[in-house]
Amino acid sequence: MADTKGVTLPPEELEALLLEVAHDAVDQAGSQHDGALLRFTALYAASPMGIALADPDGDIVEANLALGQLLGCSPDRLRGRHLTDLGSTEHDVSRLAEGLEQVRAGRDRYQERMLLDHTEDGQLWTDVTLARLPGDRPGSIYPVLMVSDANELHLLQERLLHQNVHDPLTGLPNASSFTTKLEAALGAGARDDIALIYLDVDGFKVINDGLGAGVGDQVLRGVANKLSAVFTGHHDGFVARLSGDGFAVLLRGELAATEVVRLVERALEDLNEPIYLGGHGIGVSASAGIVVRAAVEGGAAELLRAAEIALHRAKEAGKAQWMLFDPELDARDRGRYQLGAVIAGALENGEFSLVYQPTVKLSRPDELAAVNAGLRWNHPEKGELDSDEFYPLAQTTGMTVPLGRWLLAESLAATARWRAHLGDAAPDVCVRLPTRLAIDPDLVLLVKEQLDKHELPARALRLCTDRESMLDPRGEVLDSLSVLADLGAQLVLTISGSADLELIPQHHLPVRHVILSGPVVDALDTDEPAESDLRHLTQLITRARELHLRVGAEGVRTHEQAARLRQLGVIAARGPFVADSATGDEVDEMINRHPRS
Repeated sequence: MADTKGVTLPPEELEALLLEVAHDAVDQAGSQHDGALLRFTALYAASPMGIALADPDGDIVEANLALGQLLGCSPDRLRGRHLTDLGSTEHDVSRLAEGLEQVRAGRDRYQERMLLDHTEDGQLWTDVTLARLPGDRPGSIYPVLMVSDANELHLLQERLLHQNVHDPLTGLPNASSFTTKLEAALGAGARDDIALIYLDVDGFKVINDGLGAGVGDQVLRGVANKLSAVFTGHHDGFVARLSGDGFAVLLRGELAATEVVRLVERALEDLNEPIYLGGHGIGVSASAGIVVRAAVEGGAAELLRAAEIALHRAKEAGKAQWMLFDPELDARDRGRYQLGAVIAGALENGEFSLVYQPTVKLSRPDELAAVNAGLRWNHPEKGELDSDEFYPLAQTTGMTVPLGRWLLAESLAATARWRAHLGDAAPDVCVRLPTRLAIDPDLVLLVKEQLDKHELPARALRLCTDRESMLDPRGEVLDSLSVLADLGAQLVLTISGSADLELIPQHHLPVRHVILSGPVVDALDTDEPAESDLRHLTQLITRARELHLRVGAEGVRTHEQAARLRQLGVIAARGPFVADSATGDEVDEMINRHPRS
């Protein structure tokens, strides 16, 4: 530098120049350092996040205003305190200590949500970050604590979590929460007894529709309170609202069925006490299904199913009562339900056939007056099943109408075959309408289509029904039967007493035949019938004649019983005294041997 490109500087001038350059460099570096320091200080002071600077041991040497405001004190009061002292609980203190150790061990950042102490408000949920700043000496670090307020966010999350597992109307745990609780109670290692109770408010729709949804909601709150009062505090009682007017209770511990039943009976009694709302004293009844067993006996799904079955049985038994789950009865029911579930496939696979019961004239027992057609299920495993074994199941599974349609179609096909061979000497076919088919709005269309298909006069068909079907409010049975009578079909009403018979004049029913059934017929199946039974039967037959009705009887067992009925004025009968039942081939042979005059 003293001799550059021919330019020579004296040493003293060079020294002055180098010092000037050095001073400029130092001044520039100092100004940058001072600027960075000023910016950090301003950021530290103005930050909305609480910040505490600590020495290597973790003692606070400086705290900003935001941290003081967050914790409800001045920053001066925080100086000298150890960072871990800010934790509200022992768990929070230990987590702060753990964070410090991790930062000292080289971790850049430690973050956790925890409770810190607030001077006035007690505990405060915060999001805490621990980091490290380089120290003055190589390898030394200074911990820094940064805190943000998470209280509102945490409370919001807690509220959302509560809403997610609780019913908003009653405040009880909801179905999801109940399932979680049940699965935990049945988890690995469970050794307690378990009691599961399903409760359902009887006729709640009447309250809801009659007095309004607002009153219905208040009733449900009242039910929830009463159930909680009875079961909470007993065997870790857990009460939940499942849906609508359905509730569930879980009990655990050393349980006896008798003790659980006493609690349920107490709850049902409490529910019967009126709840006064808007001047109305509203009392509710409830049905309950109860399951009591050891926790190790099966899983949650099986327990829930058992409680639901017990509840259904309680409702079927008349409501307002409890029913204890019976494993043996359930095993039998499972077989029945499995049977009901495959009816549709059995019908499609041709497993059903017609079975007949001939009706003879009592004055000419060798002459068929009509043939009653019914269904038989030729089950591949269970053998021949009569209609009373599967019709109730068909009602449950919605297969009554398809079975009834098949019965009507096949019966009329058989009738057409008989009439093609014997003409008017062929007997009428009588089909008993299942209630669900009797109330079907398409009944008239169905019957007419089948009559037209087989080119049969309507008079060849007798349609038999009973009091329950006639008065069923779900369909226009009376109108349908009137139209069918106008078409020429013969209507038959099964009766067991005067009340049934009087339906005919009361509703102007176009009935031509009545069939005596049940106890009124069974009363004559003795050597010496009671005088009162004979008088009742005589009055019934006399009244039927006044109404210009033909009187028949079913369930006649013996020829002596048939003879007594004939003496009283019954003109035709069916039952074991003729034949219990006959297959298609057998009835064809009977018709050929005993044609109608």
